[in-house]
Amino acid sequence: MSRYVLLSLVVLIAGCAASGAPRTATVPPGRAVDALYQRLDAAGERYRSGLEQVAAGEVEAGREAMRAAASDMQEAAIACTNTAGCDSARFFAAYDALLATRDEAGDEGLTAGEGVLLQAAGDSPLLAHLPEAGRSINLLNGRELRDIIELNGPVKAALTEWLTWMRPQLVTAWENYQYMRHLMWPEYEQAGLPEALLFGILAKESGGRVHAVSRAGASGPLQFMPATGLRYGLGRVDGFDTRFDPRLSARASVLYLNDRFAEFNHNLELALAAYNGGEGRMGRLYRQTGGRGFWDARVYSQLPAETREYVPMVLAAAWLFLHPEDYGLEFPAVDPRPATVALARSMSINELAICIGNAGSRDGWFRVLRNLNPRFQANAPIPAGTELAMPARIVPAYQVHCVDGARGRLAQELGAARMPTVAASAASPAGGRTYVVKAGDSLAAIARRHQCASPQALAQANGIKAPAYLIKPGQRLRLEGCRA
Repeated sequence: MSRYVLLSLVVLIAGCAASGAPRTATVPPGRAVDALYQRLDAAGERYRSGLEQVAAGEVEAGREAMRAAASDMQEAAIACTNTAGCDSARFFAAYDALLATRDEAGDEGLTAGEGVLLQAAGDSPLLAHLPEAGRSINLLNGRELRDIIELNGPVKAALTEWLTWMRPQLVTAWENYQYMRHLMWPEYEQAGLPEALLFGILAKESGGRVHAVSRAGASGPLQFMPATGLRYGLGRVDGFDTRFDPRLSARASVLYLNDRFAEFNHNLELALAAYNGGEGRMGRLYRQTGGRGFWDARVYSQLPAETREYVPMVLAAAWLFLHPEDYGLEFPAVDPRPATVALARSMSINELAICIGNAGSRDGWFRVLRNLNPRFQANAPIPAGTELAMPARIVPAYQVHCVDGARGRLAQELGAARMPTVAASAASPAGGRTYVVKAGDSLAAIARRHQCASPQALAQANGIKAPAYLIKPGQRLRLEGCRA
């Protein structure tokens, strides 16, 4: 029995007992939430102090302090479920962490009480009738996602898309995800979010391509817009856009979704709609319709076509992640064990992909190497001694073919080759090549397409200011220092 479910049952029982009492609101919601979080932190500190007392030999006093702290935390969790904007999952995670701390310390201070609750919970049908705040724990822990996803018409239509002409994209996304799983899944797992949801978003957003950039400027495996990324910890660090980092983008996705769950009463479809169409729009619709769900005609009819298509596609991909055998879907066997190699000689990602060869993969290893090492441009030489991430299964091929030998030299020769440059444009004020920005372009995408030194260098050459690096359709950019 999960400790999250244990605490949710405690909250449910206590909440039912208190349901007849009238609620009073004497504190503004924001301050009320902050007060509950402070109460949570204080209870945690008292619990840990109790553990220290037990370790010091003050067994009875320590255990009493632990019991009082746990009781206070449970009461605060109940209050959280009745307070708008309060994230119940934060209480369950804290409670779980305290129990883990107690287990590590070897104390059995609360075992008897927990034993009663575990026995009472068992497979109780109460869990199937948890209030919305309780049901969110099942969602946040990835439990019974199959019961949360509604196989209605739009989701079935999305299943058809994935299982017909988009089947290759789904399988490729699954393979790409397997090699990044050790980077991305822990972020969702620690937050109690289901892995199938992560895969569904990844498959729809980027197909598992870390350097994907949309026409609107969303970037990375989970496609964050610049402003949203900044709000959730993604931005430029030492010239690198961390939206391309699989681990950091997964962490930002968790934070974003948890905020939306808190805002939309843990409604999965509304949270996904906000992920695609913006929380501002969804927030207004949610308030205007009195908290109606995504499939309600009063909500669904007011959404853009892209969002109406996006939500069922993510849900369908998540469903297929859980039930591939039901649909004759076969995901290939993948050995994703990670390894790190210190480069014996300077090479680029392109050169590594060439000298490693297919090495057991139909498509080669370029995409995997790019995904695992997003900070390096594909054609940029990486200094010798740099530690590079790659699947363990291709390390022998690297050592045989890339460290020394004919294929390694051939790869470097090919890597140094460039297409001939186009003659200087008369329209360019500096006599060099120029590019006219099109709708949906981003500076990073232009820099990558034309093999510029970096987006920052391209911005500096054109007087574009950080951190937004704003460009607009019709703007002419000088491609100084770019090679294609």
